Amino acid sequence: MKSHRRNFLKAAFAIAGGIALKPFKAISNTNLDSARITKPIVLSTWRFGIAANNEAWEILSKQGKALDAVEKGVQGVEADPEERSVGFGGRPDRDGNVTLDACIMDEKSNIGSVACLQHIKHPISVARAVMEKSPHVMLVGEGALQFALSQGFSKVNLLTETSEKEWREWLKTSEYKPTVNIENHDTIGMIALDSYGNLSGACTTSGMAYKMHGRVGDSPIIGAGLYVDNEVGAAVATGHGEEIIRVVGSHLVVEQMRHGKSPQDACEAAVQLILKKFKLRGVDYSTTQIGFIALNKAGEYGSYCLQKGFNFAVLDKENGNRLLDADYLVK
Repeated sequence: MKSHRRNFLKAAFAIAGGIALKPFKAISNTNLDSARITKPIVLSTWRFGIAANNEAWEILSKQGKALDAVEKGVQGVEADPEERSVGFGGRPDRDGNVTLDACIMDEKSNIGSVACLQHIKHPISVARAVMEKSPHVMLVGEGALQFALSQGFSKVNLLTETSEKEWREWLKTSEYKPTVNIENHDTIGMIALDSYGNLSGACTTSGMAYKMHGRVGDSPIIGAGLYVDNEVGAAVATGHGEEIIRVVGSHLVVEQMRHGKSPQDACEAAVQLILKKFKLRGVDYSTTQIGFIALNKAGEYGSYCLQKGFNFAVLDKENGNRLLDADYLVK
């Protein structure tokens, strides 16, 4: 009876997701022992991932923890006023407020998240503080700000002169038309495997430019924008957050790896499901980008996106730091 029930649930899950799942295939512990010693590796989204990887490698190359590496790695992008889709200098919502979302997850499934946070330059560090110094896993809005200030974070003006000028120009028409691969709704997401064979991830963004005030995308939501399972692998998402939330995207990628798929095949399966959901709803997806990157315990990685144009950065000792173009579904 128990065996029959397990088979029934497995079949039901596969039908509901529209994806056939292979039987669980464990990764060899012998291979993992080798990876722990020789293959620290870090992946991050988009072109700014090159600089972010270099920051993370300062920790990973000295046998530091993946958690510390991903936090440090994304901080540089958060603080860069020239990057309009993340942190300081990010494009504001339609009311002129720069609101930030971030989450972080370690190898023990400890998690921390902030959403709709204003006036703090490093939301990823506030998310880590939520994880380590609060009884909660997610704080939002004014509550997140008050917590950050109580932890010693400084209040700053995140709206730079350039971003404010762009926003005021946008107000003349107030047209809300996201464009594929124009980084008005993208994310710095990072996943890493350290010398001890442990995985961690971080995800941070200022969200869609000129969004409604209070809008939150996938980036601060564990399971959507980021997911880590230290027995299997890690994944992070970028692009149109509403669509990633709809399928709990990063968790879906990790679960596909749990059932035997490679990181590449797992990313492809998630994007295929998202396209299926678009078609089911009869929604135009021509202006939408979705991208995933994934990393398993053996140090194997993969990436896939909905439309051409998503790239990601990979850094390891053997091959150095490089920017790669992801394969895509809609040709």
